[in-house]
Amino acid sequence: MTKHPTSSSDMIERLVAFDTTSYKTNLELIDFAANILSDLGADIRLTFDDDRRKANLFASLGPDDRPGIVLSGHTDVVPVDGQDWNSDPFTIARRQDRLYGRGTADMKSFIAVCLALAPEFAARRLAMPAHFAFSFDEEVGCVGVRRLIDDMNHLPVRPAMCIVGEPTEMKAIIGHKGKKSVRCRIDGHECHSALNHNGVNAIEIAADLVSRLRALQHRFRNHGPFDSGYQPPYTTLHTGIFKGGTALNIVPRRCDFEFEIRNLPSHDPETVMAEIRGWCQDLAPEMLAVSAEAGIMLDEHNATAGLDMDRDDAVVRLVCALSGNNDTGKVAFTTEAGLFQQAGIPAVVCGPGSIQQAHKPDEFITLEQVAQCEAFIRRLIDHMSER
Repeated sequence: MTKHPTSSSDMIERLVAFDTTSYKTNLELIDFAANILSDLGADIRLTFDDDRRKANLFASLGPDDRPGIVLSGHTDVVPVDGQDWNSDPFTIARRQDRLYGRGTADMKSFIAVCLALAPEFAARRLAMPAHFAFSFDEEVGCVGVRRLIDDMNHLPVRPAMCIVGEPTEMKAIIGHKGKKSVRCRIDGHECHSALNHNGVNAIEIAADLVSRLRALQHRFRNHGPFDSGYQPPYTTLHTGIFKGGTALNIVPRRCDFEFEIRNLPSHDPETVMAEIRGWCQDLAPEMLAVSAEAGIMLDEHNATAGLDMDRDDAVVRLVCALSGNNDTGKVAFTTEAGLFQQAGIPAVVCGPGSIQQAHKPDEFITLEQVAQCEAFIRRLIDHMSER
């Protein structure tokens, strides 16, 4: 049996040392975690991306004939490129009561605590199974976990609930916004700018659409719908990428931009998209009158469901009891929890660290937060064990 780190802080150090930036493989980390859990007798399932360069791990300890609890975390981290770090991002720096490194807050510390305490799960007679779900490519649209969730159809019994360990300072988060990412391609008609009446200016069409998106954002800001649990308390729209044109004296033939919708769970993003598609249909006749090849294409390339849990749901009550904090909250960022809920598995977001540290240079987690997570997981083990 391989010797593995036994403390949570040492396990954090091992996990951070795996550079699992989203554009790289995560297989070394997955193999490491799988070895720990298989040595404890866990049943292991892997689901891969198309190139088999990345994998999700789903490992189960305990009886397989009854509903269990999923402990979920993503293994990928955001890039450090261009960030000004005071230490190697992939080597833990211990300063005072903090552990610095990429992924310490978001969200390898939760995974590390789960792995460090996995022997305690294995040593107990569990009344229900403990499932460890570690995914790939969360940071680029909650991509990998979808295959993991689909693979759950092969389980003898589906899990009863899920705890997603994103950084919430160990507070139960019962709601988060959904997200829809959209690419827009404008095909215009190129000509000399002195004769622009003969062309279709793709940049101007794109700018018209972006201006309408901005107006729609203002409408939501001023008129709702609203949910005071969120900050900001309304659905947001944001244009993040805009590219087009080749030279000032050429009417641009092509322009591309990308926008996102971060919707309140109660605000159906399809109603927003229907309005946007209507704008495109309104603009099309003028474009087609000049060139049959002109047009607007919308590519809704990623959509992640929001989370909307009731405070009285069993998983919410359990997480509050385990954390010792009855306060619940909602967040504007998106997690995998919404996809678990969409698949019929009630979920709560609760994990160590602060989202304020995520994605920044010198990302860190405090040892106090790690200790709080350890206490949370140990109370969970007690809850899941036969009495």
